[in-house]
Amino acid sequence: MKNRDEKFKPYIPADKVVPEFTPVSVILGVILAVVFGAANAYLGLRVGMTVSASIPAAVISMGLIRVILRRKSILENNMVQTIGSAGESLAAGAIFTLPVLFMWAAQGEGDAPSYFTITVIAVCGGILGVSAVYKFLADGLRLFPSEIDWSIKACPGAGIGVDVLPSLVGVGYICGAKVASYVLSGAVLGWFVLMPLLVLIGGDSVMYPATQSFNALSTRELWGSFLRYIGAGAVAAGGILSLIRSLPLIAKTFAKAVKGFGHKGEAALRTERTISLPVSLTGAVIVAILLWLIPGVPIGLLAAILIIVFGFFFATVSARLVGLVGASNSPISGMAIATLLVSALILKATGSAGISGMTTAICIGTVICIVAAMAGDTSQDMKTGYIVGATPLYQQYGELIGAVASGLAITGVLTLLHAAWPYGSQELPAPQAVLMKMVVEGVMGGNLPWGLVLAGIFLAIVVQIVGVPVLPFALGLCLPIHLSVTIMAGGLIRLWVEKRNFQSEPRRKEVIDNGILYASGMIAGEGIVGTVLAVCAVFGVHMSLGGVLGNWGGLAFFAGLIALMLAFISGGKKHEE
Repeated sequence: MKNRDEKFKPYIPADKVVPEFTPVSVILGVILAVVFGAANAYLGLRVGMTVSASIPAAVISMGLIRVILRRKSILENNMVQTIGSAGESLAAGAIFTLPVLFMWAAQGEGDAPSYFTITVIAVCGGILGVSAVYKFLADGLRLFPSEIDWSIKACPGAGIGVDVLPSLVGVGYICGAKVASYVLSGAVLGWFVLMPLLVLIGGDSVMYPATQSFNALSTRELWGSFLRYIGAGAVAAGGILSLIRSLPLIAKTFAKAVKGFGHKGEAALRTERTISLPVSLTGAVIVAILLWLIPGVPIGLLAAILIIVFGFFFATVSARLVGLVGASNSPISGMAIATLLVSALILKATGSAGISGMTTAICIGTVICIVAAMAGDTSQDMKTGYIVGATPLYQQYGELIGAVASGLAITGVLTLLHAAWPYGSQELPAPQAVLMKMVVEGVMGGNLPWGLVLAGIFLAIVVQIVGVPVLPFALGLCLPIHLSVTIMAGGLIRLWVEKRNFQSEPRRKEVIDNGILYASGMIAGEGIVGTVLAVCAVFGVHMSLGGVLGNWGGLAFFAGLIALMLAFISGGKKHEE
């Protein structure tokens, strides 16, 4: 048994210097940051979920550096992964909030944010394929509908459907069957219980925010007018409950952060060199001041102070949570909602109401959301770096480079996607951003159907009491069931792979990892093609075949996609059944 006092020995010893922070690793990392940032932005706006880019970035960097470029330093691989994963984290923070500004502009309330404004906010917040052809056939040529939908006549108000898109299968595989089942359970409750009950009880009556009777509404209209608000309340409650459960850990983290304020970051060993906490805090203050002083950025002195306070608090919380219990346990939605609630209340109390106050609140929430996501990603990367023997200082430099690169790229992606398909539309539902929009408008204007929102909040509390994770359940309640069904399909593929009998445990891990890599490729491929199709839409290039193959053709292609995925991840050595 190892002595607990025995010092951990990394893969690369601290006294050994090998290539790490090199032009090759930086350039490759920046490319991956841009690619995965764009892909996750599209995925998040379509589904409301993002996936970690760490694994695919690590595998791709290994292939490029060790196989193609014949370079043998594992620390270069780690640097590419560190920079590349920053793009996904920044995208996750940006797409949760920034689309709200475009939605308000489309409603005639305020102006759309400029490229410069988004870039400054995103970069400052950051500082603080296989499936491509399939996507092109579905949403480019429109050979078959990407969303298949059926209403159930025997049960008015109920409906079922499936989005036959590769990225959703990839999300389900990466999340696993258990998480996917929670998402689907929320959708089933909404589409087979709550919506039919609304039609049964409501009948020919009309209730705000709908403008037609319950009997006259389609399933999509029932979801948009009523179920989405119930889901929004459940998501908000789930995020805040996650934050409350983390309070003991938050208190310990804050105490440790304050205690380490005097640490200078200087060390004799290469593996102990870091950017000191005083320098980090000074940099954060400088960034907040820049956000206040730069023309065109709707952040005043009060907002800059709120960013410093929330940023320091939630950065330490996110970093600690992800470092200890993994990225999936970081309640970024809860942090964003808490920030927006407090910021909107303070701004309204100080006279900053209307569209200007709401815009400022969203900008504060954007920066904090990105800060929390980036802090969690940095914590995860530093944990990996500690194991392989990386230099923490260089990893921190890499995170900064990745943040700037992806911040510049995400601006173009957000602007482009909005020009092609407005946020909140069927093509880009932007569910997280819609939730944030509802929160801010509810505080500032009081025009939310609070009865529906409160129903969602108490439903989330019931789910928490019975021991079901609230956030995935609430997300399924908030999203159309078509997305949840496809995510569940990916989860079932993962379950099928995990339950098979293999010759050895390494072979089992190999097959599962093959699936994760393939799923990441499907997500990246669809995101990239989706961005290309947005460019075509902006320039008026349309290649639609009008869905000539129909719903059954779409299901056939979807079955082929799953079969191809199974063939790939099970390829190579034969396993025993």
